[in-house]
Amino acid sequence: MRNFLNDVKTLAKDEDGVVSFEYVIVAACIVAAVAAAFGPGASGAIFTSLSTAITAIASRVTAAIA
Repeated sequence: MRNFLNDVKTLAKDEDGVVSFEYVIVAACIVAAVAAAFGPGASGAIFTSLSTAITAIASRVTAAIA
């Protein structure tokens, strides 16, 4: 336990450690944003919009070919 606390203290003083921790926070925010956009089980607003657009394009291409 002491080693862990010493490592945390060292990390808090180390500027590179702070930058690494900031990257972890940014990555977590990006993952949260993507999860919120696409929603669980692929039912989010972006997924629905993209699916609708692709279906419309596919039907028009099919109609143009026929």
